[in-house]
Amino acid sequence: MQTTRQWQIDAVGPERQLTIGERRLEPVSGNRVLVRTEAVSLNFRDRLVLESGMGLPLQFPFVPASDMAGVVEAVGPEVSRFKPGDRVISTFSPDWIDGRGLGDARTPPYKTRGGFYPGVLSQYTVLSEEWYSRAPDTLDAAQASTLPCAGLTAWFALIERGGLKAGDKVLVQGTGGVALFGLQIAKAHGAEVFITSGSAEKLERAVALGADHAINRHEGDWVEQLYQLTGGYGADHVLEIVGGPHLGQALKAVAINGRISVIGVLEGFEVSGPAGPLLLKAPVVQGISVGHRRALEDLVRAIDQTGLKPVIDKRYAFNEFPEALDHLYRGPFGKVVVEF
Repeated sequence: MQTTRQWQIDAVGPERQLTIGERRLEPVSGNRVLVRTEAVSLNFRDRLVLESGMGLPLQFPFVPASDMAGVVEAVGPEVSRFKPGDRVISTFSPDWIDGRGLGDARTPPYKTRGGFYPGVLSQYTVLSEEWYSRAPDTLDAAQASTLPCAGLTAWFALIERGGLKAGDKVLVQGTGGVALFGLQIAKAHGAEVFITSGSAEKLERAVALGADHAINRHEGDWVEQLYQLTGGYGADHVLEIVGGPHLGQALKAVAINGRISVIGVLEGFEVSGPAGPLLLKAPVVQGISVGHRRALEDLVRAIDQTGLKPVIDKRYAFNEFPEALDHLYRGPFGKVVVEF
């Protein structure tokens, strides 16, 4: 029976101990595939899970992270979607294939990799073929590993749910993984992109990546700066990545009948904002919980068609995962990736 090395924790909390452990793999049977992991990208959510568990029923020893790219090494007799040698990426919500989200009003769905289900920081996995999508042909493993959460979140907000059109004005907050995917996806669809940051250096890099307008939030009221740049119009799409009371700023920034995608929780899980602009502007305020597999497959096709290249701030080796996690805490420009 084959074994795999993996990063794991035995308890959550700020003092949790990250260790490399080993476990035995299940046989490759039925519709299961053996996948060799090549790269794992990290998300802010991974930090939250390690620190608090986010109220999830974690199984210990717990393997963190949700986003990976790898190669199919073997397939069970019932597998029809993949063959050995195929390059694949994980799906964030393995049970959500298409359509409306799973669960119900009492129990919304949150059965995801790196949470309810074990994560992907393992050299090998044996799982259902339904838990994977094909990787883009035009990206290497590290780049492909950034798609399942960050890439799909931006795609789901702007394209799948947002119906983005050429000429729309898109406001992107910050320069993390979701934000830069939002910038690149919006530009690929002909939108005008406004990006905010407190770092002049990061804003300069965002403009080089294609942003039309850079707004330094440390140089006055960033909403007022947006008004001046748009002649008072505002933004058709706002990627609200900060969370908490910052929703109020998004409500000020959004155009009449625009759309706000609530994505981040950097400033808290309790969002709040004034009723006036919500009622008078009548925007769509949509929560984004990443997305389903069919949308991920759409994103993969779009990447191969457009040549979009995800932004990776730094790549780390497998045994450098703690250092990669520390980098995540410092606020990277784009994504942080662990390569195997």
